[in-house]
Amino acid sequence: MAHRTDRLRWAALPYGAVRGESFAGADLTSVQVKNWFDRCDFSGADLRHATFAATFKMCSFVGANLRGAHLRGAHFVGCDLTDADLRDADLTGASFSYVNTGSDNGRTILNGIRWDGAQLGGTTFKRVVGQIPTSG
Repeated sequence: MAHRTDRLRWAALPYGAVRGESFAGADLTSVQVKNWFDRCDFSGADLRHATFAATFKMCSFVGANLRGAHLRGAHFVGCDLTDADLRDADLTGASFSYVNTGSDNGRTILNGIRWDGAQLGGTTFKRVVGQIPTSG
């Protein structure tokens, strides 16, 4: 039943900015969205094969499964992707950067990410914490 509830809640999202919502642990496989997410929690969410043409600002993807996701041109600004699974994801033209908070608190965190098979053509990394993949 949780799967159905997750999808119904997702379908009810307004177009545009989504702020402070928690999708932690949600099953959102293959969802599609074009939104702007601010301080949302996707920790442990199943986002396999999801399609995001989105900007994520200060969002958490800790332990999220984004395997095979289509994140072409997505922007991750000040997000925490610790231990996220990005294997086989399309990150072509995506950007990973920081929010200018006046300290290092606004950096995107890339610790422990699984990048195997990810498409990284044109992907940019600016002032991030963690290991940047060398190829995709």
